[in-house]
Amino acid sequence: MSDPRVSFFDKTPTGLVARIRLTPSGRADAVDGLARDAEDRLILKASVTKAPENGKANQALIRMLAKEWKLAKSALEVLQGQTNRNKVLSVAGDADELAARLELWTAKKGLAS
Repeated sequence: MSDPRVSFFDKTPTGLVARIRLTPSGRADAVDGLARDAEDRLILKASVTKAPENGKANQALIRMLAKEWKLAKSALEVLQGQTNRNKVLSVAGDADELAARLELWTAKKGLAS
């Protein structure tokens, strides 16, 4: 298990779980950086243009992150926070490969922890 103070995701037996803070109805679909939550865990900040109605913002988040992380949309699922800005996403796959992919992506994006 990863240290939640140094990464926005944790390894699980079926892949990863990622902590996301989503801003719906934003100006663009974008990753806005990293931040800390109330428990001092790292979270990935993201925004989407879709409004938070009927799961549209969650679907837009999954589409955007699947594209960013070069994964199938079916590999991502909102586990917690369907109606909340703070979300926990499941990312299905090999945990070590996914962790390496997201660490490389984080570095390429210049997201400092």
